Amino acid sequence: MREHGVGAPELLGRLERRQSSEPDVHAGRLFGLVYPSGRSDLEDLIVEVNRRYLFGNALNPFRFPELAALEAEVVSAVASLLHRPETGQRAGAMTSGGTESILLSMLVHRERARAGGIELPQILAPASAHPAYAKAAHYLGLELVQIPLDGAWRADAEAARSLVTARTAVIVASAFSYPYGIMDPVEELAAIAAGAGAGCHVDACIGAFVLPFLKRLGHDVPPFDFSVPGVTTMSADVHKYGYVPKGASVVLHRADDWFDLQGFLYGKWGAGLYGSAAMAGARPASPIACSWAVLNYLGLEGYTEIVSGLAEITARLRSFLEGLAGVEIVGDPIGPVLAVRSDPDLDLHAVADAMADRRWYLNRNLDPRGLQVMLSPGHASVMDEFMADLTTSLAAVRGGASAGRRHDGDARYS
Repeated sequence: MREHGVGAPELLGRLERRQSSEPDVHAGRLFGLVYPSGRSDLEDLIVEVNRRYLFGNALNPFRFPELAALEAEVVSAVASLLHRPETGQRAGAMTSGGTESILLSMLVHRERARAGGIELPQILAPASAHPAYAKAAHYLGLELVQIPLDGAWRADAEAARSLVTARTAVIVASAFSYPYGIMDPVEELAAIAAGAGAGCHVDACIGAFVLPFLKRLGHDVPPFDFSVPGVTTMSADVHKYGYVPKGASVVLHRADDWFDLQGFLYGKWGAGLYGSAAMAGARPASPIACSWAVLNYLGLEGYTEIVSGLAEITARLRSFLEGLAGVEIVGDPIGPVLAVRSDPDLDLHAVADAMADRRWYLNRNLDPRGLQVMLSPGHASVMDEFMADLTTSLAAVRGGASAGRRHDGDARYS
């Protein structure tokens, strides 16, 4: 801590210089981490709502009842989008992100398993599932059992069936997976879970604001949400393809009484009853208000329009990638997440390094070794330049101009 403060102009100048060395989140040159909508009207609205709620605290719903009502309306809207049965009761809560939503879902499944006498409950999750399930096992005293993938890079349902034990608390399905953008067989996995008396969590952190609108546009979308019998909980990130700034996710429960298991109440101190519905105590108000604003501003029609454009640029890039010699798309992705692998003589990680030199930031997969991109609507305006630079980078690596720097960790973060 400095003895004397620094003036605002100098501080802002310092921040501008430091930020300039990092990727520009508005430039469409990142493929993940941020999800630019490409719409200035939407971003202007978000800036104004964020300004109004920047210093708010969502900890106490009795002190700020309207903020609590905004959260409840966001949860209800997402629950309706994902066909959660309408009961008039609270379906879930907003969280800081997909990891927290997943942790809370796994907590609820743990509590139900322990109530049934299971001391060390198991999570069965596909090998392609997000690391949040391993994190949940680590934090919550659970055992993670990985379901192998089939030849289509989906969770192998028959392998999952063989892995079920008396300790299985929950089976996870991704709709769709982060590494490959591929749908797991939700109906099969949910049926296996129901038959075993276990829960089924559908991780729609990426797909919740893509899949329903692809279906509205006439695309073939397998059932993946609460319309599937046996699905007990879901996670949906509003700060991905919901186009809200970071800090906004929703966890949902099919049954009304499951929500109570994720909350925390404590009264053995001098300040009276303390309660929270999520991991955090104090929570920023802005992600809640921004989520409410964006969901209402866009509505089903607005999201459908955005996803229509997103589907067009995805189809365009997919066609381009399919035409590249020695490069193959991994599996059959359903949405805007595409993974590619290559012939052994082409190092795609070196291609990613060459692209980084041109200030394009691709994600790297390790199994299979290759690249992954998460497209956003903001990429539409830069797609021509991106494909031209990718063609140049591929040629350079094939010609031996780049040895690669092996940034193998880049693909671990979404």
